[in-house]
Amino acid sequence: MTEVAPKIDFCQDALAFVKTQAHAAGFSEVRESGYAAFASLPFPTRKTEEWKYTSLNALTLQDYNQAAQNFDLKNASELYTIEGLDAYRLVFVNGLFVAELSDNIAQAGIEITAFTEANEQQRAVITQYIGNIAETRRNLFTALNNAAVEEGVLLHVSKNTVLDKPLQIVNISSAQATTCSAFARCLLVLDPLAQATVIEQFVSTREPQNLLLNQTTEIHIGDGAKLNHYRLHSEDETSLHFGGVYVDLNRDSQFESYQVALGGKIKRFDVLVNHNQSGSHCEMKGVYLPKNDQHVDIHSYIEHIAAHCTTDETYRGIMADRAKAVFNGRIHIHPDAQKSLANLSNKNLLLSNKAQINTKPELEIYADDVRCAHGATVAQLDDKACFYLQSRGISRPEAEIMLSFAFINELLESIPLEPLRKTLRPLLAQQFSSNQNLTRHILDEDSGVHSEGGA
Repeated sequence: MTEVAPKIDFCQDALAFVKTQAHAAGFSEVRESGYAAFASLPFPTRKTEEWKYTSLNALTLQDYNQAAQNFDLKNASELYTIEGLDAYRLVFVNGLFVAELSDNIAQAGIEITAFTEANEQQRAVITQYIGNIAETRRNLFTALNNAAVEEGVLLHVSKNTVLDKPLQIVNISSAQATTCSAFARCLLVLDPLAQATVIEQFVSTREPQNLLLNQTTEIHIGDGAKLNHYRLHSEDETSLHFGGVYVDLNRDSQFESYQVALGGKIKRFDVLVNHNQSGSHCEMKGVYLPKNDQHVDIHSYIEHIAAHCTTDETYRGIMADRAKAVFNGRIHIHPDAQKSLANLSNKNLLLSNKAQINTKPELEIYADDVRCAHGATVAQLDDKACFYLQSRGISRPEAEIMLSFAFINELLESIPLEPLRKTLRPLLAQQFSSNQNLTRHILDEDSGVHSEGGA
């Protein structure tokens, strides 16, 4: 008779793990609040509404509560280079800052630093905001990230200052001999009338991963300020990633977000945007493409607290093979949020009878003078469109790839940074086929692939 290994108490072991780590002085208050929040939350099960379609059973079968080891940095740049992108770069490997791969930035009105490299003034900014924007009530992993906060990156853009180049924040995960965890943190603070472009990039070595990455980003956008924010996930399909982006918007501020997520063993991403003062605008566009046995779970929460604010949210997903995806988008219009304008759209394409999507767009409205809309679709490829392409001499497999790519191409083409668009195109094309003869039309930017091809 086979002996069954006892299940691991993830919560108990995780709390003990982060408490035994050596911590520098300066973040004790947020760590203590993280301990308390984490201890008060139960381990999510299928009966937990926020985790209904995402099983965390893998965390009870193996012990991930051990420190990660770094890897040989030789050729590391091959994992994250975006050809033609002129940007400042900060690199973290398994949550630790790597100075030799990072840039020194010297622009007036700009502070960019790793937490462990911060001076007294920079640490004061970090202490002011860290842990005050991220919401731990619904997410066990954000609470754990607070409890473990140590290393991270600060971008502080002073009033009336424009960051002259994008900031590329690279998070590299490497294969480990045993299961372990790494923590990463990002704090972006834009003072009134400031502007910046930030790319958060998550990559890994191309080997089976034993690493759980827990990452949290907090963003404060001051009055009249604007942030263009990109979040790119291209880790190995065996990766585990629990991430969150938490945004505070103020008077007339703007947050434009572009998210691209390839699948993983478990990939959970939460985004919360608070419209705290009137006139703020949030625009979010996202694409997720799990295949094989990968799993992607995206939860978004938009809180319209003040009047005269706008939200435009669009996500599209393509599921292949036996992949599973979850999308839960919620827009909450508070009683004082009169004259709100909010739209939420989620469209999904299933390329296999075994692929799954659970989508739930939500509107919760407590104001009577608003304009809001939401919708979701799930469909398969249009046979008529496939037949049309075949009648023009295109093979059935190539026609299916062209139509699938066209389904997300509209969002891809809306990305303002041209080097990023050119890098993403072949990366996403590989999700459909490694045969370049089948992807030749979608890799040709002049091929005219623009139709939706499905839902």
